[in-house]
Amino acid sequence: MLIRVKEMKINQKMVDALNGQINRELYSAYLYLGMSAYFESENLHGFAKWVRVQAGEERVHAMKFFDYIVERGGEVRLAPIDAPPTEWKSPLAAVENIYEHEQKVTAWIHELLELAMDEKDYATANMLQWFVSEQVEEEANAFDLVHKTKMLAGHGHALLCLDEELGKRE
Repeated sequence: MLIRVKEMKINQKMVDALNGQINRELYSAYLYLGMSAYFESENLHGFAKWVRVQAGEERVHAMKFFDYIVERGGEVRLAPIDAPPTEWKSPLAAVENIYEHEQKVTAWIHELLELAMDEKDYATANMLQWFVSEQVEEEANAFDLVHKTKMLAGHGHALLCLDEELGKRE
């Protein structure tokens, strides 16, 4: 019986870059779990749930890259994940960090797309379009959270109302 190994349909440079993105997506999940722990310690359980759900989304993103590499015949190589911060000076500082981080993720996705186009890897470029659209939504949600948190700074009761709203995220 002849067993065939999948033929590599994607170049190694692209595989290496996508493996790097798996690590960044898993770090994002780790970062959001760290934020969830911070918000729990501040008794902001709705904020904690919101970022915990976000952490789950980041794990899904990592698995999309993982599955894509496998589907294209590449080898997934997992790297160590850096420890994220777990303390912020305020809830506002934490949500500002979310927005800044999502901007970084957007830049990384754009770099991957540029690489795919430079390598004439149109299949990968097509797959990355989903992430481009996703990052528009991610940045908008993070910006909205920063804006609302800024508006409510110093108004504890209002912040608790936002906390309750955020806790409804599924």
